[in-house]
Amino acid sequence: MINRTIAIADMKKEDEDRINEVLYDVWGVRNVTIHPHKGEAVVSFDEDAASLIDFEQAIRDSGFVMEETTSQNERQDL
Repeated sequence: MINRTIAIADMKKEDEDRINEVLYDVWGVRNVTIHPHKGEAVVSFDEDAASLIDFEQAIRDSGFVMEETTSQNERQDL
């Protein structure tokens, strides 16, 4: 399991539910925590099932723009 912080341009509080839904639709996602005041989403996912490209595509397809991500790879073996 990997945690990754994703920056999303111009995120507002009212976008929280939509972004949460979009990220949970990516195969392999285990947990999503949205921080609209920071313009960030923290995603925990199975690296064998999902990649950063999957998140970028999902965010772009929903009309948002993914900015640079913070390399916060923390492997959590369960």
